[in-house]
Amino acid sequence: MLIGLQNVTFEFGARVIVEEATWHIHPGDRVGLIGYNGTGKSTLLKVLVGEYLPSKGTVEKSKETSIGYLHQDLLSFDTNDSILEVAMGAFQKVKDIEKEIELLGKELEQTSDEKLLHLYSEKLHELEILGGYTIHHKTEEVLQGLGFSNADLQRPYKEFSGGWRMRVLLAKMILQQPDVLLLDEPTNHLDLPSIEWLEKYLKHYQGSVVIVSHDKFFLNRMVNKIVELYQQQLHIYTGNYEFYEKEKQIRIELQQKAYENQQDYIRQQERFIERFRAKATKAAAAQSAMKRLDKLERIEQTEIERPNIRINFQIDKQPGKIICELKDVSKNFNDIQIVQNTHAEINRGDKIALIGANGKGKSTVLRMIAGAESFIGERNWGYNVQESFYAQHQLEALNLNHTILEEMQHCGSNKTDLELRTILGCFLFSGDDTDKRIKVLSGGEKARVALAKVIVSKSNFLLLDEPTNHLDMHSVELLAEALNKYEGSYILVSHDRYFISQTANKIWEIVDYEIKEFKGTYAEWVEWKERMAKQELIRKKEQIAVDNTTPAIIEEKPKPVQAIQNNISKEQKKELQKVQRQFQKLEEDILKMNNKKIDVELALSHPESYKDKNKFLQLEQEYTLLQQQIKAANKEYELLFEKIIDLENSVDK
Repeated sequence: MLIGLQNVTFEFGARVIVEEATWHIHPGDRVGLIGYNGTGKSTLLKVLVGEYLPSKGTVEKSKETSIGYLHQDLLSFDTNDSILEVAMGAFQKVKDIEKEIELLGKELEQTSDEKLLHLYSEKLHELEILGGYTIHHKTEEVLQGLGFSNADLQRPYKEFSGGWRMRVLLAKMILQQPDVLLLDEPTNHLDLPSIEWLEKYLKHYQGSVVIVSHDKFFLNRMVNKIVELYQQQLHIYTGNYEFYEKEKQIRIELQQKAYENQQDYIRQQERFIERFRAKATKAAAAQSAMKRLDKLERIEQTEIERPNIRINFQIDKQPGKIICELKDVSKNFNDIQIVQNTHAEINRGDKIALIGANGKGKSTVLRMIAGAESFIGERNWGYNVQESFYAQHQLEALNLNHTILEEMQHCGSNKTDLELRTILGCFLFSGDDTDKRIKVLSGGEKARVALAKVIVSKSNFLLLDEPTNHLDMHSVELLAEALNKYEGSYILVSHDRYFISQTANKIWEIVDYEIKEFKGTYAEWVEWKERMAKQELIRKKEQIAVDNTTPAIIEEKPKPVQAIQNNISKEQKKELQKVQRQFQKLEEDILKMNNKKIDVELALSHPESYKDKNKFLQLEQEYTLLQQQIKAANKEYELLFEKIIDLENSVDK
């Protein structure tokens, strides 16, 4: 065991988070820690790392166990150092040795002391053992995997937004390679390519991993165990999220059956007691039955307790046909171009998902539409448009010193405190909860406050930047359902594929600095993209078929005249024919391998391939093997080609 809880009870004020909980994390564990918003998942991680002490029980941890803990509070960290320097903080011991070597080198310039020279050699050896000569490469590799370009690596950390800062800190934590990695909503600030990179990295990670996440796809592919925090108890399931859903349903059905059987037994015993308690001959038996019932451990009914936020978007006024129009719009950050001379139009009834990799400027475009970002060009609002902007980073959007009620009072709704409290009740903030400070709320609770502010506005146009961040899976489903009933228009940025598929009727994508629009759902867009990719791969395949025909130099080579051939020994003729046959066979093999590689690339471009862990790993291994085989075949191709030229030159002579 690396770390664990033994009969732990933890109370946060008057609220019990867990009671008599036992949970051990072992080497190789990949755990998904799940539960409804506000149940205390993030708090439980803080108990594990020792930030909070349990009321009862113990947190057990081996002295040698190292822990890496990624959480939202890390955003308070700030520095002028480059992101490369921040991430390389993972190798503090190596950096300390490098400084020692530098100082020793300066001393050796002044003296030829043998002891110093010996110490210098020892330090160099120690640096080599710790992999000190590869830390720059490793750090760059991890940062690039998480979406940073080479140009970003020397930029100051403080220039980046909250989401990108979290990536830097995630990179640092990964590079430290702790025995246990605790990740609190790691996918919240990652785009799809970065999530896929993180999945691939964590699959080969040597330590144990505990992940708090609302992303079903991510959990299904990453974990081999689910720990559910439900009704102050920890329920452990050995399998991924899909297994948990099925197993939980089976457990519920078994518990319900046991509950019903026990209720039948209790009713029988109560009837027996009622009938015979007054009869002298049966009084003792009735007393025994009463004692049995008193000692009986009651099975609870299995009605699922889950908090249902009641989201009901309303609009005050109907807008005109055009909501917003962008004309000849350009935006750049120094040398980074976001959009250039692009046009876009949002019409009444549009429900747009703005998608693409991070760094393409999705949130920037959203802020441009909202008027929160300067740009070149025109942005024209339509008639009667009332907009409301749900910001991505709740720490930046909410005043941490306000109470929940004060935050609602400052959003300009002109509603009474009683009306505001009623709305907050729909978002699971009741009674004294409304007097909590924003700074003590969990990520999910902050997200609910921000959503409540949007609801209060009665806007007919919503701009939603990652609205599912920090929401549990059930709340994401409720939000999607509410947006489907919403009579207004909206544009949203999200990396949650399930959420986009449930909410969008148009897709926007930033391609070559322009906003490209696809009229249709996310599923239709994926199908269209796959069709386009397939056509492109077929075109490539046809081109490869042309390129892999027998080189013109060989075909155009004039056949030697009979007189010269007669001077060549039979052995040379046989050798030439043999090599030519090998060459022709190799050409056919290379063509087949290239065609197979294109088929595998097409399969890897299909989102369905990433849902099945085994299928993905098989495709990845096949692709790597094909690359190696093609490389080896091309090398052999060159050698055979040179051999044919040499043999034919002999013929010419």
